[in-house]
Amino acid sequence: ELLSSPQIRVLCERLKGILEEESNVLQLQPPVTVVGDVHGQFHDVIELLMVGGPVPDVNYLFLGDYVDRGPLSVETITLLSCLKLRYPDRVHLLRGNHESRQITQVY
Repeated sequence: ELLSSPQIRVLCERLKGILEEESNVLQLQPPVTVVGDVHGQFHDVIELLMVGGPVPDVNYLFLGDYVDRGPLSVETITLLSCLKLRYPDRVHLLRGNHESRQITQVY
């Protein structure tokens, strides 16, 4: 079931609150699974989470570039946002060069 526009807005506001409270420098406890550019490849992110292990048990560091190119960019960033909200100490989202106003205004 897809989230409605108002639900997405609430999600974004809650995520913004969490991200604003985080330090610019992350102190992560190993082990950490580091994930590079996903570019809207929703199914690849699902596969990665299945292979890498469930989020409550694994620390994930996503290096940005969540949208663009892939057909499911909105779904991808929505999933990562939900994971960050649910597991703020286990999921870490860095900003890549595709997380700019120019790129993300499309989504």
